[in-house]
Amino acid sequence: MLLDRAVLYDFELAGRRVRLWKRLGESYEHVLMKALAYAMFVPLYPGLEIERRVGLRYKPDLVAQGEDGRFRFWGECGATSVRKTAWLLKHTRVERLVLFKIESGVAQLAEELRSAIAARYLRPGRFSLINFDEEVIARTADRRIDNVPPSWYTETQL
Repeated sequence: MLLDRAVLYDFELAGRRVRLWKRLGESYEHVLMKALAYAMFVPLYPGLEIERRVGLRYKPDLVAQGEDGRFRFWGECGATSVRKTAWLLKHTRVERLVLFKIESGVAQLAEELRSAIAARYLRPGRFSLINFDEEVIARTADRRIDNVPPSWYTETQL
C-alpha cells in the first residue's frame, strides 16, 4: 500500500527499538522487509545498520562492515535488478549478500541470477534470496519482532 506522505514506524526488533521512515512512494512492505531482515541478522552482525550510505554507487537497505571497512553483510529489500545484484557481487567484495522478498516467485529470479552472474562471484554461502510468506504482515502487525523463525520464510542459496 502506497501513501502520499512519509510515515515514521516504531519497531521493537530483537530487543532494540528501531524507528524506520516510510518515504514517499515506498510501500509498508518494503519497510517491513528491512525490519524483518534486521531482526534476522543483527544477532550475527551486531553493527548492522539500516539505510546507511557507504560511498558507493548504491546505498544498501542493510549493511554491516568490519573494523577494516570490508562489507560483512549487505541486504537489499524488494525489487533489485539483476544488473545491480551483479554489480554488488563484483564490486563490493561483500561476504554475504541477501535479497529479501515477500511472497514472490523467486525460482525464476534465482535462475535469471545464476545465468547472468559469473560463477566466480557465486561461491557457496555468499548469496541468497529470502522470501517471506504472505502471513508475515499479519504476524508482525504489532511491529514487535524478537526473531524470525524459519517457518516464516524460504531461503534459496545461489
